[in-house]
Amino acid sequence: MLLKGTADECHLVMNLSADQRCIFVKTTPDCAQEDGFVDYLRIAFCLFPFHLLPIAVFLFILWLLFLFMALGLTASKFFCPNLSAISTTLRLTHNVAGVTFLALGNGAPDVFSAMVAFSRPHTAGLAVGALFGAGIFVTTVVAGCVALVKPFTVASRPFLRDVIFYMAAVFWTFVILYKHQITLLEALGYIGLYVVYVLTVIISAYIYSRQKHSLHGSLQSGSTQTPDFRSDSDDENPSYPSGSIQDYESEYQPLLPYTMTTTQIFLSSLNPIDSRKWRRMPRFWKAVKMIKLPLEVLMLLTVPVVDPDKDDRNWKRPLNCLHLVTGPLVCVLTFLSGKYGLLYIEGEFPVWALTLITGLFLSAIVFCTTTNEQPPRYHFIFSLLGFLVSATWISMAASEVVSLLHTVGVIFSLSNTVLGLTLLAWGNSIGDCFSDITIARQGYPRMAISACFGGIIFNMLFGVGLGCLLQLFNHHPVLMLELEGLLGWVLAGALGLSLVLSFVLVPLQRFHLGRAYGVFLLLFYIFFLVVALLTEFGKLHIRGV
Repeated sequence: MLLKGTADECHLVMNLSADQRCIFVKTTPDCAQEDGFVDYLRIAFCLFPFHLLPIAVFLFILWLLFLFMALGLTASKFFCPNLSAISTTLRLTHNVAGVTFLALGNGAPDVFSAMVAFSRPHTAGLAVGALFGAGIFVTTVVAGCVALVKPFTVASRPFLRDVIFYMAAVFWTFVILYKHQITLLEALGYIGLYVVYVLTVIISAYIYSRQKHSLHGSLQSGSTQTPDFRSDSDDENPSYPSGSIQDYESEYQPLLPYTMTTTQIFLSSLNPIDSRKWRRMPRFWKAVKMIKLPLEVLMLLTVPVVDPDKDDRNWKRPLNCLHLVTGPLVCVLTFLSGKYGLLYIEGEFPVWALTLITGLFLSAIVFCTTTNEQPPRYHFIFSLLGFLVSATWISMAASEVVSLLHTVGVIFSLSNTVLGLTLLAWGNSIGDCFSDITIARQGYPRMAISACFGGIIFNMLFGVGLGCLLQLFNHHPVLMLELEGLLGWVLAGALGLSLVLSFVLVPLQRFHLGRAYGVFLLLFYIFFLVVALLTEFGKLHIRGV
């Protein structure tokens, strides 16, 4: 199977007259809708007249922004909390949870987008562009902003560990692209490399903990004075000031005991607006919240969230019983664009109806055997359901994003690679950018810089690894990969160069990241972006490429 973007015949539609474009889109195989619920190409060239095409593009961009908002909201408020609950139930250490479940939660939009893009021959360039483009964006723009906001001294060993593993992942991908093919063992090598990375994190944290305890033991036995022990590991969790949060919550506790009815619990659990925060928030935040409101209500109706930090573990009896009906229905009706949900069992009974009946039966059992006040012993199962349903929502939104970006590329005659390294990479990484900068401003720049590298290692290895594995299992033992001309090599070379510069320059500065280094990283990204765009529009050429 050949995955490349240069053979996409759908881009030829812009060379035709306005009255021929609709017929071309309907009859060309590369323009056919493979996944997703909306056929954007037919909307652009069949529904809208030629002179109204700019309006269609404007609406597409607004819808793209909403899809990115949906990806971020689902991952942060529903996918990640359930992963945290699963890791707590499994009693995983912070190190293991951070490099497995937390990495999966933070990188879910990137990984799902890459898997969807690899599933289509004419959008594989989106996956390569997005993974490499996000890597450059995070290691330069995000890391540079962290250094500008809060200059600090990075932990040497975790920093070198993450950079070395990421360089290995990029080099592995570079070799694969140079060979123009990937085999099953090579795709499994991506997953194996991440397993080695996880084991390295666990073992290094264990060794560091043993050394720290032995040093403290010798100091306490030999001297009564304890020196200032500064950590050189990012594997420890900082102690957040929780007193103010607890005081804030206790201030609003009712003076007299009050029991809510089942109807009140159901209605209050569907309200995503905190009235206490609403009064203190600026108007812009309120406007964004109102845009998110329908989406949040839909998520609350379909995705259960288990919170181990709460006394009741976020147990909402009427809503959680409803989740047993709506959650499986969402999975069945959205998986592979609802192809399985519309199937009939022996040609008579639809799959979605069987799912509905089963959900109603389980919901009735749970409702009759539980109370509003006390969560059941099997409440952790709802975190598994929430994980599955939120992953399905993310996968569906990622499919729409990939289809929409392919349509934008056809309209503006842009390659999938440049769309991946710009719009898709920016959309999936902008949330990480703001969160890491916020963490740095709160006084935890080490955590922010660690998140920069830890997340993109997972995205690269699992995005390429799982995306190619799915195609290898479904098609042929060898998967052919081709970059879209010179731009792909510019992208790979720029990412490799940024990592090499970080690996060399940071130790030369004694691992201190100052504002000058932050400015250097931002200038590097601007230079890369200019070169990439000049290459895309044919201003830069190399003979033979």
